[in-house]
Amino acid sequence: MKTSTVWPKGSTAAGRPTVAALEHVCYDIGDTRVLEEVTLRIGAGDFLGIIGPNGSGKTTLLRVLLGLLPPSCGHVTLFGTDVRRFREWHRVGYVPQRPAAEMRFPANVFEVVMSGCSARVGPGRRYGAEERAAAARALETVGMVDLRDRLIGRLSPGQQQRVFIARALVHRPDLLILDEPTVGVDVDAQEQFYALLRHLNGTFGTTLVLVSHDVSVVAREVTQLACLNRSLVFHGDPEEAMRSGALEQMYRAQSLVVTHHH
Repeated sequence: MKTSTVWPKGSTAAGRPTVAALEHVCYDIGDTRVLEEVTLRIGAGDFLGIIGPNGSGKTTLLRVLLGLLPPSCGHVTLFGTDVRRFREWHRVGYVPQRPAAEMRFPANVFEVVMSGCSARVGPGRRYGAEERAAAARALETVGMVDLRDRLIGRLSPGQQQRVFIARALVHRPDLLILDEPTVGVDVDAQEQFYALLRHLNGTFGTTLVLVSHDVSVVAREVTQLACLNRSLVFHGDPEEAMRSGALEQMYRAQSLVVTHHH
């Protein structure tokens, strides 16, 4: 069974710069080990999908990678810097799991996207022309310019997801991390969503990390696949994961994955 591979520091298998890395990372909640010795490197321009059963540690892995949770053991770096000392957060965009926005939430689309500038501008400072231009560019990238004045709660789940991606894109991050972004989104909106991710990855070279429960769709879309069930069962080419028995090991049962385009 193939497991994660430790590449030389600062590089990946293809010789591309390492954007993010976890080295022998563990995470404990009380006496329960949620992540076990995970070693994973993400190269510049990768589109990495992370799949696994419920409770496998996928969201915890993202939060450790982002420095939101301190690992119980191991080491995490972003762009070659220890995550505990990393300060260039404008290089990272994050779209967490979220419920649909409340219908009565009083912010419009443009205001939600503008709020993504707050980390760079600083608390209490007013947004200027530069930030407004950045928000307009982000809305154009996700195809939501025409709805910029609509209340966020009046959008469909798919439209809301595009707005939250625009918020993460407003500072043009090099790395975009998305946690279960298609939950509650219909099939047509999912197709548009993955087309947007392909555009970001292929046109702008944005490195993408996507957590999802939809094995067949993710395996079809991503360039790298990580199978996680507390420990890293597989990391590599998605087609190889389907052939190698990684899914059976990850779910600890016999699995049949049928891919289709409907």
